[in-house]
Amino acid sequence: MILEIIVEKDESGYYVGEVPALPGCFSQGKTIEELKRNIAEAIEGWLEVMNNKAKKDNAQVFEVTV
Repeated sequence: MILEIIVEKDESGYYVGEVPALPGCFSQGKTIEELKRNIAEAIEGWLEVMNNKAKKDNAQVFEVTV
């Protein structure tokens, strides 16, 4: 999966990343490399939470290739 990340440097010097395709998925790091590791972990966590939520709600889950 390839996702775009919006990266900005905050006032304290940290790089902050946001994943527009995954609402509420953010992370940060002191360096771009640290941010990349942290945002990958945040994405995995976001996907796991949403997958578990869908299962609990008895919602149908299917895949679509675009």
